[in-house]
Amino acid sequence: MHVYLDFNASYLAAFVMGLLSSLHCIGMCGSIIGTLTYSLKPELRNDKRRLFEIVLNYNLGRIFSYALAGALVGAVQIFLSMPFSQGQAHRLLQILSAAVMAGAGLYLGGWFPRFAYIEKMGSRFWKCIEPLGRRLIPVQNRTQALLFGMVWGWLPCGLIYTALALAATAQGIVHSAMTMLAFGLGTLPAVMGIGIMTSFLTRLSRLRQFKHAVGALFIIFALLAAFPWLNPMRVEHIMTY
Repeated sequence: MHVYLDFNASYLAAFVMGLLSSLHCIGMCGSIIGTLTYSLKPELRNDKRRLFEIVLNYNLGRIFSYALAGALVGAVQIFLSMPFSQGQAHRLLQILSAAVMAGAGLYLGGWFPRFAYIEKMGSRFWKCIEPLGRRLIPVQNRTQALLFGMVWGWLPCGLIYTALALAATAQGIVHSAMTMLAFGLGTLPAVMGIGIMTSFLTRLSRLRQFKHAVGALFIIFALLAAFPWLNPMRVEHIMTY
């Protein structure tokens, strides 16, 4: 029996989504980076190399949590797909993923602010683990920074949930985790560049045309998720059982 699996460059799409989420990341993560930085001892804060290592470890912890969330979504996707044929389950996930991505695009474009309510989905879980992050402040070393990032990687965020919706279509635990890893790496330049890129990104965020362009790109991703045969980078893999 032949099963056709469609891979629509989800890693690249997730990475680009991460890049396009930069404006949102500055707002969400900027205050966290500020808290992390100002909690450091002066000798750490004033040592650029050690400060870079701590901020990098924070981000590695954050991205690890994204990948872990992707793996969990992949596992849940496999379980929920059991009553359906593989093709039916994948098609349903494609449609749901497209709907979430379209909502994110409308939100980023300024056309659908109520999409932010999706962040309430993870609020209960966040209330349980958020105290763990606070116990790690003040951060004293790279290990604490890594753990701090692993906790704050679960901060409720509509764009993370959008990336998870894409990861759910990635066919398997490993592919779902890798999709979220790609998303996390896409967010890395903006978050690592806080303090350097903030003023530039803030100016961009005030440009209505830029917001509309980012929103439109997310909507294009949604269309490609809903209708993968439109994607010029689509690849079909045939698995034989």
